Amino acid sequence: MQEVAGKTAFITGGASGIGLGMATVFARNGMKVVIGDIRQEALDQAMETFANTGLTVHPVRLDVTDRANFAAAADEAEARFGKIHMLCNNAGIGVTGPIKDATYDDWDWLKAVMLDGVINGIQTILPRIRAHGEGGHIVNTSSMSGAFASGDAGIYITLKYAVTGMAEALRWELQDENIGVSAFLPGGVRTNIFLSHKLRPGGMTTGYAEQDARKEEIAEAFATAAPDAPISRITMDPIEAGQRVLRGVRRNDLFIISHPEFREGLQARCDALMRAVPDEPLNQDRLAMLRTYGTLLNQPIYAEQTTPRGAPDAEGREPA
Repeated sequence: MQEVAGKTAFITGGASGIGLGMATVFARNGMKVVIGDIRQEALDQAMETFANTGLTVHPVRLDVTDRANFAAAADEAEARFGKIHMLCNNAGIGVTGPIKDATYDDWDWLKAVMLDGVINGIQTILPRIRAHGEGGHIVNTSSMSGAFASGDAGIYITLKYAVTGMAEALRWELQDENIGVSAFLPGGVRTNIFLSHKLRPGGMTTGYAEQDARKEEIAEAFATAAPDAPISRITMDPIEAGQRVLRGVRRNDLFIISHPEFREGLQARCDALMRAVPDEPLNQDRLAMLRTYGTLLNQPIYAEQTTPRGAPDAEGREPA
């Protein structure tokens, strides 16, 4: 999807943060955009930002854990804009803390949104993209925590690893259908992620009450900080994040990484994996047999990834 004008994008968690950044950048580049979000007030606020801009954006109330609701939202998107070409599985929850403190409710809620919600997006939208035969692209919003175990966020890390792996698997499966698939692994972006615990359904127990309270303090610090304050400078503007996603889609990148500053952590994990390989002679018979099983020994999609040059422009393109 190098040329995106006139195409339709469906973005979950699209009413704020990274999702709204994607929506704004996509719409500015001629796309028809559907933003799905569980929060009606967030959808209303998002649509105020698009008022009188001439951009083509439609809001839809969406609970990504509700499969019937997802199907109805996709139907509404197609009724409004026609064929869907891009799916951005972006909805997520920033509830974090040690696995040892988690309750079953913590696991169940985060999994329902962060993994099952992505599965529901794939199951609902992918057949529609395949059916129209015009190609398209799927972006799974993972995280740097979906590439190496950063921070004190065991459940979050577990689910983001799954979302990354899903994108890798789909990339191979869809390579001959003109449907690209990317895992978006952002670092810190200015979003309301520190307040997402407020969306926890009533009646659920949590082992993260202390962390939730701390997150509210952090959210307040970000909200009141000056643009040039140190706490502000560690996060990326959502518009820039959206530009980097669009560049990744245009380039058909497998991995879209927003922050070059995380190179050290990525390298450390890759190095650890290689150091874990036993230093011993290869069993040639076993090696020959493994080579007969397709991608069991080596996955060719990794060789396709190239390095983006410089920051993208407003159109999500690399500098000339």
